[in-house]
Amino acid sequence: MGKALIIGAGGVASVAIHKCVQNSEVFEEICIASRTKSKCDALKAKLDGGKTKITTAQVDADNVDELIALINEIKPDIVMNLALPYQDLTIMDACLATKTNYMDTANYEPEDTAKFEYKWQWDYRERFEKAGITALLGSGFDPGVTGVFSAYALKHYFDEIEYIDILDCNGGDHGYPFATNFNPEINIREVSANGRYWENGEWIETKPMEIKRGYNFSEVGEKEMYLLYHEELESLVQNMPGLKRIRFFMTFGPSYLMHLKALENVGMTSIEPIEYEGKQIIPLQFLKAILPDPASLGPRTVGKTNIGCIFKGKKDGQDKTYYIYNVCDHQECYKEVGSQAVSYTTGVPAMIGAAMVMTGKWNKPGVFNIEEFNPDPFMEELNKWGLPWVEDFNPVLVDALPEEAKKPELVR
Repeated sequence: MGKALIIGAGGVASVAIHKCVQNSEVFEEICIASRTKSKCDALKAKLDGGKTKITTAQVDADNVDELIALINEIKPDIVMNLALPYQDLTIMDACLATKTNYMDTANYEPEDTAKFEYKWQWDYRERFEKAGITALLGSGFDPGVTGVFSAYALKHYFDEIEYIDILDCNGGDHGYPFATNFNPEINIREVSANGRYWENGEWIETKPMEIKRGYNFSEVGEKEMYLLYHEELESLVQNMPGLKRIRFFMTFGPSYLMHLKALENVGMTSIEPIEYEGKQIIPLQFLKAILPDPASLGPRTVGKTNIGCIFKGKKDGQDKTYYIYNVCDHQECYKEVGSQAVSYTTGVPAMIGAAMVMTGKWNKPGVFNIEEFNPDPFMEELNKWGLPWVEDFNPVLVDALPEEAKKPELVR
């Protein structure tokens, strides 16, 4: 069917590469490229011998000219950006210059500002459209599958969706007092930022971890979850007509929160450079270097994740609720692809999204968030490639849970 250039060789990339090789009918050829070529070579050595032809390359994803040269050499049908969010724009620039389709799992984030939003990538819409190529944004789980779930719910079960709550529960235990399940720098920036949700046409800001609820997750049990700002809120607000409110909740254990607070208090989560022994260092990057590598957590993580969306809206004039979610087992993921479930739940949708573009099922020129395409073929592939979904037509709504926070301030 075609050829993909995969940029990145971390935990998520490793899962996506495993899945591309499993899906050799679509991915006849892949090139794995990263700043550290030895990581790419290790993945090739592990997966060589199947039907998919694998090559490797060294590339600096911050360097547009290097990226252009590699894309021109490989001539892929799509570039799968599984590098860092800081590198989204350079990779998009290279795709534009070479007229190559693009896909990522997380929106652009400037390295010097703890802020992630879509505006920078949405600015490419007209240029991608004129070039006749597709950019698929946010093809992970959240963002990603949560957007597909939303499009699927609207298409099949609602005339209009008024309320969406996205619930991300990781019930896994890796045995460390403190570690992050994906890139520590991105993870800590995300959870230590102010929370934000959208209601009645306004963004409402909260202090970090200010709003908390307990929720009983299927196959995981009762967990405490906290309201965060998450990037899919920004695109779903634009793409879900009639929406009155959307929120995002993520679970955290007491040990994680206690360590995070202590690290914040002593300045270790700061992204402001400091001078240490004559050198400029960024505390958060130093912290990342001493924390366990998320890719090393796989063999020691037990338990399950449960990620999904609860919808409330109208169908034929009647109130309707609907909950759709996926449960993923850390140990089963490790047995299959050598990774824990957090990387698995992002890497599998990355492969599926790329396959949607490569097979022409999702193929229109421009820059699109994942919920803007027909959800049905993607939903079928989730069941096929290891992320089966479960439907609940009578869920417990978050608003039915005890209130555990004071009223936040409106953001003007």
